[in-house]
Amino acid sequence: MAPGLDFSDWWGNKEGTPVVVKMENPSYSVVEINGPDSAFRAVEKSRGKNAKQVTWVLLLKANRAVACVAWLATVFWALLGTIKKRLIFRQGVAVATEKLGKGKLVLQIIRVFLAASLAILAFEVVAYLKGWRYFESTNLHIPRTLDLQGWLHVVYVAWLTFRVDYIAPLIQALSQFCVVLFLIQSVDRLILCLGCFWIKYKKIKPRIEGDPFKSDDVEASGYGYPMVLVQIPMCNEREVYEQSITAVCQMDWPKDRVLIQVLDDSNDESIQWLIKAEVAKWNQKGINIIYRHRLIRTGYKAGNLKSAMGCDYVKDYEFVAIFDADFQPNPDFLKLTVPHFKGNPELGLVQARWVFVNKDENLLTRLQNVNLCFHFEVEQQVNGTFLNFFGFNGTAGVWRIKALEESGGWLERTTVEDMDIAVRAHLNGWKFIFLNDVKVLCEVPESYEAYRKQQHRWHSGPMQLFRLCLPAIIASKIAFWKKANLIFLFFLLRKLILPFYSFTLFCIILPLTMFVPEAELPMWVICYVPVVMSFLNILPAPKSFPFIVPYLLFENTMSVTKFNAMVSGLFQLGSSYEWVVTKKAGRSSESDLLAAAERDSKTMNQPQICRGASETELELLNQLQEQKEATPTPVKKVNKIYRKELALAFLLLTASVRSLLSAQGVHFYFLLFQGLTFLVVGLDLIGEQIS
Repeated sequence: MAPGLDFSDWWGNKEGTPVVVKMENPSYSVVEINGPDSAFRAVEKSRGKNAKQVTWVLLLKANRAVACVAWLATVFWALLGTIKKRLIFRQGVAVATEKLGKGKLVLQIIRVFLAASLAILAFEVVAYLKGWRYFESTNLHIPRTLDLQGWLHVVYVAWLTFRVDYIAPLIQALSQFCVVLFLIQSVDRLILCLGCFWIKYKKIKPRIEGDPFKSDDVEASGYGYPMVLVQIPMCNEREVYEQSITAVCQMDWPKDRVLIQVLDDSNDESIQWLIKAEVAKWNQKGINIIYRHRLIRTGYKAGNLKSAMGCDYVKDYEFVAIFDADFQPNPDFLKLTVPHFKGNPELGLVQARWVFVNKDENLLTRLQNVNLCFHFEVEQQVNGTFLNFFGFNGTAGVWRIKALEESGGWLERTTVEDMDIAVRAHLNGWKFIFLNDVKVLCEVPESYEAYRKQQHRWHSGPMQLFRLCLPAIIASKIAFWKKANLIFLFFLLRKLILPFYSFTLFCIILPLTMFVPEAELPMWVICYVPVVMSFLNILPAPKSFPFIVPYLLFENTMSVTKFNAMVSGLFQLGSSYEWVVTKKAGRSSESDLLAAAERDSKTMNQPQICRGASETELELLNQLQEQKEATPTPVKKVNKIYRKELALAFLLLTASVRSLLSAQGVHFYFLLFQGLTFLVVGLDLIGEQIS
């Protein structure tokens, strides 16, 4: 083998003589080589920059800063203009009536706190200007009698003494209680997230074994599809009735093995005609669909479903699928859900996940998407996997009719009939399955008014149900740990404690501590833990990470409505039985729009022929089409002013001014942005363009 010749070490250690290479051709540059690697060394970043380049970089950064400041100034100026227009001159707005329980009482209490905070702030400002600064952080120094300067100083010192002896201990006790609840709820949220991570890591999910439609009967045709009843309850759903009926009628299931019930509780005759027309259209196409209308609308949705289940032909069906009027299931929905019942006689419910066609419509819909993604991805999936129990979402689910009947059927005693039947079925030993991979399109409310009413019903109903179900839970024969889960986790922690501590801690105690520094909340309660919890909440919707701060602030803002609703339901106040249908916008997905365009083009190119239709039926269809074309012009939306939110906005902004006197920077920014969030919501600006 030839010897290896490696001169790299010798060459690197040898100090080379500088060599100047000059070329006769002037287009070549002159290179001076001091060593073997000098030509290959990395060029320093700072090298080669001249003064002109630095100037341009600084100008670009200055331009970006000016653009950002200009944008903030524009938003601030627009906000001031909207405040002037809506709050002072009341143009195009109406004051929201306080019908939600003891709304007026809560408003009066907030106003008392606001008046007291303004008076104390004025007193503190005078004391600050006069130099009466007797406290550093939380240590209060009470001056001696000889140091008093006039009657105003005497009153101020008396206020300090009263504050330390009587007010601070009460606030400290309440804040410590709320902090304990806050930590318990945070631990529960963390455990749910860990359970979700475990499910993802182990790839745990319900699976269908073998061919689900293979018939066990040798003499049968070979495949067995169970009889399925599909129900679409609706009430005055002008915007969405057509797309929901269309989606359900296009589901892939044998036509002789399915019956679709359109349960219309509309009290508007024009809407009734439109829905009848849609049902008649699909009936002409051979779909087994019927229209039902109740003359007396009792029990709201529960009464509607109860009436439909009382029909004689229901006994021929084994399962029932329920879809609200804005839900659009995929054609394979029944084939992905019904097979889970085969070979599993204890299974009573299969729940699918919701996805939202309008989640990017505005800021409000984006924030709702964060909450609902966490609810389905984490809460429903973890409880369904490890406990086989969760709250039925009221739609996009398939029930075994036997489970409904053995659990007492639909009851009209609360506004959360879905949660009611789920709890009673759980007490009777039925199991539930949640399918995170089966998704059904629907809408979220696009206006704050609709969202507020929806949240009131969702948070007052569980408290009604808790009062009614508690004796049955205690007396039931299920395992003790299941009873504990129902009482302490399902009802108390997630339905009662969460809105209570959120409202009390961040909307009442925190601003009060600015005027009572002796009861100041620790930084980890105000900042660190809420940010971590918001981060966990937003994980199932990773595209919403830029909205983590607005999400945290908006959740604290919504705690007012949720707390009010919780109290209303717990003490059975009048508004806890109020049912308001959530307003829909009738949004469609991109695929739906393309399909509609294709249907319209086919309709234009081909004449419509209603085969098998009599002359009377054709005349009826023409009348229905005329009713559909005579759709009234939509009325311009009137924005609302929400007085509780506005009162809390001014309370928090007042507390932020007080925090400046104590040089509490983090408290100031939190109170300032939280107050501005309340102001935006109180003026009904969220989800709207500022004008």
